[in-house]
Amino acid sequence: MNMKIFAAVAGLLVGAGIGPASAQMSTGGMFDKVDGPSYARSSGRSSLGANFGNVNSKPQKKARTYSTTKVSAAPMASRGVGPRPSRWCGWWMRTQLGGGPEFNVAWNWRKYGRPTSPQVGAVVVWRHHVGIITGRAANGKWIVKSGNDGGKVRERARSVSGAVFRI
Repeated sequence: MNMKIFAAVAGLLVGAGIGPASAQMSTGGMFDKVDGPSYARSSGRSSLGANFGNVNSKPQKKARTYSTTKVSAAPMASRGVGPRPSRWCGWWMRTQLGGGPEFNVAWNWRKYGRPTSPQVGAVVVWRHHVGIITGRAANGKWIVKSGNDGGKVRERARSVSGAVFRI
């Protein structure tokens, strides 16, 4: 239980004529025993009177919950390639294959390595996107893994029509 909440509850107990020494909190955050008005450990109900902490009292709005994400300084793969830009497919490819900051721009990957045909391991470059071919789908499309595909790193079957291939 939060210390501010504990202090507020202790203040209420003192105001109700219950000494602070008579209320003891368990590790689960509930009061185990109180000399005076009783507290039911499992239900959270109070015998201090109507509408005083009772579950069946006036309905209250549900508190908003927020999720938090643990953020590290930089993932291992991205160290040394600088901060991630807003359009980051080329930057993600740098974390996989190396290259200078000019390769943050997807279209600049057309200058990487040497030309090739579509094949596993080839870099596939469109005018505004870049990825790496990791396989072939049953429908004839190539499976491409790329960064910033729907806002995340994703691997999916794609048409490579109009793309340039480098290895």
